[in-house]
Amino acid sequence: MQNKGLIRLFAILFGLVSIYQLSYTFITNKLENDAESYAVSQISEAEEDYVAKREALEASYLDSISDNTVLGFTSYEDAKTKELNKGLDLKGGINVTLQISVKDILKGLANNTKNPVFNKALADADEASTNSDDTYLELFFEAFDNIKGDTKLASPDIFANKGLSDDINFQMSDDEVKPIIRRKIDESIVSAFEVLRERIDGFGVTQPNIQREGNSGRILVELPGAKDIARAQELLSSTAQLEFWETYPQSNQSIGSFLVNANERLKDILEPEAAEEDVSKPESEIDSLLSDVAQDSLDMTQDANPILGKLIPANPGSHAIARAMVSDTAEIGGYLRMPEIKRLLPNDIQFTKFLWERPSKDVEVVDLYALKSNREGTPRISGDVVSDAQDTFDQFNKPAVSMTMNTRGAKEWEELTGDAYNNQTGIAIVLDNKVYTAPGVSSGPISGGRSEITGTFTVNETKDIANVLRAGKLPASAEIIDSFVVGPSLGQEAIDSGFMSFAIAMLFVLLWMIFYYGRAGVFADIALLFNILLIFGVLTSLGAVLTLPGIAGIVLTIGMSVDANVLIFERVKEELARGKGKAQAIADGFGNALSSILDANITTGLTAIILFIFGSGPIKGFATTLMIGIVTSLFTAIFVTRLMINAYTNKKGRRLDFSTGITKNLFKNLSIDFLSKRKVAYIVSGILLAVSIFSLATNSLQQGVDFVGGRSYQVRFEKAVNPSEIAADLNEEFGSGTNAKTFGAANQIIITTNYRFEENGPEVDTEILNEMFTHLQKYFPDGTTYDDFKPGGTSEDLGVLKYRKVGPTIADDIKKGAVLAIIASLFVVFLYILLRFRKWQFSLGAVVAVFHDVMIVLGIFSLTGSIMPFNMEIDQAFIAAILTVIGYSLNDTVVVFDRIREITGLKGWKGGNNINEALNSTLSRTLNTSLTTLIVLLAIFIFGGESLRGFMFAMIIGVVVGTYSSVFIATPIMFDSLKKKIAAATGA
Repeated sequence: MQNKGLIRLFAILFGLVSIYQLSYTFITNKLENDAESYAVSQISEAEEDYVAKREALEASYLDSISDNTVLGFTSYEDAKTKELNKGLDLKGGINVTLQISVKDILKGLANNTKNPVFNKALADADEASTNSDDTYLELFFEAFDNIKGDTKLASPDIFANKGLSDDINFQMSDDEVKPIIRRKIDESIVSAFEVLRERIDGFGVTQPNIQREGNSGRILVELPGAKDIARAQELLSSTAQLEFWETYPQSNQSIGSFLVNANERLKDILEPEAAEEDVSKPESEIDSLLSDVAQDSLDMTQDANPILGKLIPANPGSHAIARAMVSDTAEIGGYLRMPEIKRLLPNDIQFTKFLWERPSKDVEVVDLYALKSNREGTPRISGDVVSDAQDTFDQFNKPAVSMTMNTRGAKEWEELTGDAYNNQTGIAIVLDNKVYTAPGVSSGPISGGRSEITGTFTVNETKDIANVLRAGKLPASAEIIDSFVVGPSLGQEAIDSGFMSFAIAMLFVLLWMIFYYGRAGVFADIALLFNILLIFGVLTSLGAVLTLPGIAGIVLTIGMSVDANVLIFERVKEELARGKGKAQAIADGFGNALSSILDANITTGLTAIILFIFGSGPIKGFATTLMIGIVTSLFTAIFVTRLMINAYTNKKGRRLDFSTGITKNLFKNLSIDFLSKRKVAYIVSGILLAVSIFSLATNSLQQGVDFVGGRSYQVRFEKAVNPSEIAADLNEEFGSGTNAKTFGAANQIIITTNYRFEENGPEVDTEILNEMFTHLQKYFPDGTTYDDFKPGGTSEDLGVLKYRKVGPTIADDIKKGAVLAIIASLFVVFLYILLRFRKWQFSLGAVVAVFHDVMIVLGIFSLTGSIMPFNMEIDQAFIAAILTVIGYSLNDTVVVFDRIREITGLKGWKGGNNINEALNSTLSRTLNTSLTTLIVLLAIFIFGGESLRGFMFAMIIGVVVGTYSSVFIATPIMFDSLKKKIAAATGA
């Protein structure tokens, strides 16, 4: 081997760099373990809320030592930024995909125009976006072009407005305007990205991740370790639309008359068959009216009176017009927004805006405010005048937010406070359509532009409000279309189970290589361990994220690394059997195996690249470790193993047989006629394919929420539960379509539901969780609260451990991406094999074998999905398994084809005899690799955690079927399609 010194130097440096990179992870783990031990020693479990107290003490301990030098070259704060990043499934936290509304941005750029062509184009784009992969902007342009007539994008009432006057003028054509709008949209999304990054920086989690997803308007946010899930979701989805409005007083008679008239009109709308009743003329004051209602003096029950029956008199002295139960606010708000109800507003208050108070935690009743608005619905002052915001405490030492305004804001604030003082009204401070506070003005106009938001806030809430106000508002609404939440206790379980499977698989492979190859196996083991070190080192240095599927990818890499060494060692044994000298046999063995190793790893690498392109989240983690593993496996198998073997054999008197006494003659002198059995194989495979296709046509597959949308909850109870009973309980509330199934242990279930899955927002998620807890509370120990039950709650081992929500739009996108990934992998591999082997018959054999393997895996999932005791849903992880099966099957097939090409190139085809010889010569490698890979996968399947079982089951089937198909499907298909050409060439 040439350049041995350079390779040795590179290997040593590569190893040292990997150790250096991983040292930061060891340092942070040790210090965090010290902090945890300290907290446990200081706070006993007998104390109330001991978990939260321990967490606070840990954080305080780590903060106190964050700047201390460790080992002379780093500190905890520095090491934390350089440690190996763990994904949500290992650390817990929240993963959110936000869809920035391009529609909102377009409306803003057009100054909220009423132009009918513009608004019709938006409506058409909305409809088209549900069934198209094009961006919303391109769909809007297409819709506009179809209906525009004489209307131009550069019309004064569309984009040639005052706000865009520097970029667009009336003379521009649509083709000139479109690139400008594309740029403006991109700038707005970049702005949203920066705003979100500012907010996340103030949230306080380590190693957050935020990235744009192409030009789709989607932003992916990961907050590893985030425990307050509701707070994180609200922080991300809040647009921070701050507004200041003047309120109407309780005594306004027009408001009172409107509520009575609205109530009567709703009776006709909701119950047109009910007889009209005489209603006395109300008093002018709203409180008096509602007091009468409460006393039933007008016999206005909640059923008979849709609005008045649900309203409660406001507190005297407040600037609200009424109050209501939190549970009734959505219904009342819906009534007040109905066009036929809004038309009842008297002329003097016809533009009134009704908003609810922001509900505080554990509060059942909230205020309703009537805000003075105008025809355009714009506030007196908007949040863009706020120049700074800080969390502080008010005069009563309660958490508050202090704001400073710019010069324009200070002038407008002085005018607004003057009007409120003169009219004896309040000033409603509104954030994202919720009234946070509505103070009055008692001492005349307020100058200087300073104001304060007060209310029933926690310290965290005031920090978040100040944070979003400083960062600025999002340029458009941000809708959470995909969210994934993992509790920290589940993350630790995943780490434990993942590394348990890793250790067991590693131990088996190490022992097997020594058992089968003797001392040569020891060298392969050392190279394998070095390979694992390099993988973790590269992951750390690249800042990549280690996920549970990523651990599976590393374990699979062990099998691939073994495969390369097996190929080399088998070729060396063949060369030794031919009587070559030790040095020459080793050199030729490594040289002859190189082609097969490269072909096999390239085909697997191609599928890993496709997985990385089309996958998301944990699947990218799997693909990342697989790609890194391929590169490091090639390096360690081809170079590091050879360096050690050469160093050992170069010394005189040392013998290296590449086998042991037991394995020396295994698979030797085999002469199985594989091709003669191809008809039997075709019949067996035909039956398996027919059964699979029939099952797929009749039973279909269980699609996960990834593909159909909905919500999925992994819930753990104290004792075993009956999933059928739980499903029946929840279907009473959520309607049919809610499923519950055991997930691992009998006290753990997965609940999936499509109930209200098209609705988004933290409040909807919280409401559904509350409803679920109400129905499931009887299955938990006495005293279990909602805070114990919710994701990231106070209970570490009970309640919702993992939560996934996928909106319908992104579910369609995920499904399309999965199909494209499979098609793309088949096409790319067909093309590679065609280029590599120069005959389309080789590509045909490989693709038919892959199709055969995939259909059988799908068929088995369809047949056994309802009876297996683990999750068999088709989701992104399953697609990753299918693509890995494709890669493995091709890996095996390519090795066989490579040997067929080599032997037939030397000896000719001989009617298929030399094909049989090639198959027999690779049988040792095929069975060896398949066995080790199968044992590795079984270790993950048994010990790797519940969430990986379906994934591993698919891969186990794939390995078994793939090994069979490479010998009995791919090769015979290739031979039969080449038979006439072979006969013509040989004159047979």
